[in-house]
Amino acid sequence: MSSLNLDDFSDLIERPDSGVRRGAEERRERLAVPPGALGRLDELGEWLSAAQGAVPVRAVERPRVVLFAGDHGVAELGVSGRAAGTAHELVRSVLDGASPVAVLARRTGVPVRVVDAGLDCDPGLLPEDVVRHRVRRGSGRIDVEDALTPEEAERAVRLGVAIADEEADAGTDLVVLGDLSVGGTTPAATLVAALCGTDASVVTGRGGAGIDDLAWMRKCAAIRDSLRRARPVLGDQLALLTAVGGADLAATTGFLLQAAVRRMPVILDGVVSAACALVAQRAAFRAPDWWLAGQVSGEPAQAKALDRMALEPLLEHGVTVGEGTGALLALPLVQAAAALAAELPERPDRGGSDDGSEAGDTAPAGAGSESVTAAGGETA
Repeated sequence: MSSLNLDDFSDLIERPDSGVRRGAEERRERLAVPPGALGRLDELGEWLSAAQGAVPVRAVERPRVVLFAGDHGVAELGVSGRAAGTAHELVRSVLDGASPVAVLARRTGVPVRVVDAGLDCDPGLLPEDVVRHRVRRGSGRIDVEDALTPEEAERAVRLGVAIADEEADAGTDLVVLGDLSVGGTTPAATLVAALCGTDASVVTGRGGAGIDDLAWMRKCAAIRDSLRRARPVLGDQLALLTAVGGADLAATTGFLLQAAVRRMPVILDGVVSAACALVAQRAAFRAPDWWLAGQVSGEPAQAKALDRMALEPLLEHGVTVGEGTGALLALPLVQAAAALAAELPERPDRGGSDDGSEAGDTAPAGAGSESVTAAGGETA
């Protein structure tokens, strides 16, 4: 019997400070730029202020990209656009600076951390600091067997918890969360379908690498068969990850839960992180208050999961590459919201003057001006 119960996280996770959020909202009402002129940036600034417990909000100065990597046995069925057991090539591309997320991270100065939770490769192919956390070599074929043993599932969740603690202790103030996997969207879609009570066809997408119609049908069948194995263990999140998850998904789930415990905001990327977030929400209903959805990935399972958690994506650019790329694209938006909330000036006091005239008769420059745009608040 496992000593780990994910439901215990519910007692450890608190919501972001509502009193601080009210303070941030009141401060926003006093800014020279009219309320509503900055659109969703206002909401982002107030959310971040509550997460930090600070008014005005502090700048996001130490973000980090964290990517959990793993291979999935179900990829042997031809459900992925990549060959089974090749996730280590995705990892190598990131480490060599040749992947989209690596290029963006280099350009924005955000460090990237890759954690091997379950790659199916010789550990000597990758640096020691990447492979030293590995729980097992690959995950089981979830349509016919468990992805992990119960002991491996617990180790993977505890790995994610440990990584979250390391990041929080190092001063990381926001995490861009993604995955590097081959076959990972299949267990992710299975988890979402199981937790949302939907059929396989509703959640089956074409993955980051894209698949043809025949591969889509194979993937749909694999999710259907995996769902039969998932439904009997729906009441136990750890058993669910054991049956139809994988080492990287279990680690991501543990990371999300502990990040919420440590009050560390997270931007979710695609369907894999969304599915893990849905599992984490089932364990601790307040946890989603610490997360943002970075982007629309086009995967139907992601849309279903985000809708269930009431998370509205920040961007919709058609980015399907995964690897945390879409979430990293959303980071500058969050940083912009923090900068605007902290640095825009407040309106001057409109109190009456000695001669009986009203100081408020003349609006501050720009406060109601046509040169303030609804989208960005720029002045001409």
